[in-house]
Amino acid sequence: MSQKSTSWETRERARLCKLSDELLQVGKNIQVLSLVGWPISAKQAFFDAKAEKLPEVTYEPFEGKPARDALNKLKTQLGDTPADNWMEQVCDILLTTIDMLDSRGTSGFFENSKMLYGEPKALLKDEKTSALDLARRYLELLKPISKMDLGEPPEACILASTLAEEMRQVTSATFGNEAPEILVVEDLSANALASAEKVRIRRTACFSDNDIKQLIEHEIYIHVATILNGRTEGNLSLLSLAHPGATKTQEGLAVFAEYITGTLDLDRMTRLADRVVAIQMAIDGANFIDVYRYFLERTNVPDQSYESTRRVFRGGVISGGAPFTKDIVYLDGLLRVHNFMKAAVNHGRADAIQLLFAGRLDIEDLPTLSYLRSLGLCRRPRFLPKWASDLRFLLCYLSYSSFLNSIDMSKVYQHYHHLLSNVGEVY
Repeated sequence: MSQKSTSWETRERARLCKLSDELLQVGKNIQVLSLVGWPISAKQAFFDAKAEKLPEVTYEPFEGKPARDALNKLKTQLGDTPADNWMEQVCDILLTTIDMLDSRGTSGFFENSKMLYGEPKALLKDEKTSALDLARRYLELLKPISKMDLGEPPEACILASTLAEEMRQVTSATFGNEAPEILVVEDLSANALASAEKVRIRRTACFSDNDIKQLIEHEIYIHVATILNGRTEGNLSLLSLAHPGATKTQEGLAVFAEYITGTLDLDRMTRLADRVVAIQMAIDGANFIDVYRYFLERTNVPDQSYESTRRVFRGGVISGGAPFTKDIVYLDGLLRVHNFMKAAVNHGRADAIQLLFAGRLDIEDLPTLSYLRSLGLCRRPRFLPKWASDLRFLLCYLSYSSFLNSIDMSKVYQHYHHLLSNVGEVY
């Protein structure tokens, strides 16, 4: 390599790192879930009113102008390389996020949420199927299964403190000195939420043995690991930023982790599908009470039904028409991640799969990561879940799954439908 080329790369790395650090500093102060959170008092008031009065919620003040000004200024400094274009996309995503947070409690919140996370009826990559189609199809498949004796679901009687202790052991063994702090907190928008610095667990939540395994696969081995991978020395710092543009791929990867490790069960998948249906109900005008009753009919558990409904309406319009659409990303993202992995194997590019763990990124960012790697600004991920580091297992699974997709199943299903029609029920 010539001295001139080496000098240019040195300057280019310094320029990109400076811009990335500035963007990271702005982005990490835009925390969506904390700014759309509801206080515990809203739940208490809802049940005090016999679940017959719409919740009344106010949100913490948010001053978006300083961040907006900083992002617009940063955009003027960007060039025209793949890395600059990627950073410009992240700037635009963060600007939309600010607009969404500025419009909490109004229809504008929903319009911006759609831009960031999508909506249930938006078409996927096949340009035929939507997340709503997937959710409804899955729930329809479960109807005949519901007649089977599957036994009692695992009892959710394990306390948050027990989960916290198990997570401490796992994070310490996996991440060493970089392990995040594990905290049990009074109020949280989910049962558990992870960042690089801390994993928070809602004190009032109770867990089954499978829930614990599921949360460790999802929160620890994916969400914590990808942030820490992004923070690897020598990486462009922006790879560690958790922002809405990366949510679909990151949550899809986390649910895929549950699936491939056998911790994703019928109850969990049903909850994910029900959330998509509930979001569409709210878009179509259902209010908080309507959606709460939908979940209650499905689960017969008031507390869980409230929490599921709150996820749909946080930040949006409680009387209906304008929900928070983030929860479509679990099914949508699962399908995108799974299909990407199968396509990578099918095209002889299984080597690209581990790039998904290099930081908090979207699948569509992978060409940019290739550019960053050419500059020495994207290192191989340090932390991988066992299933992703065991390439013999992963490639066996993905190649078989890809092979199955090549078969026209219509006549196969027709044959077995005829065969099963002559088999008595075994309930």
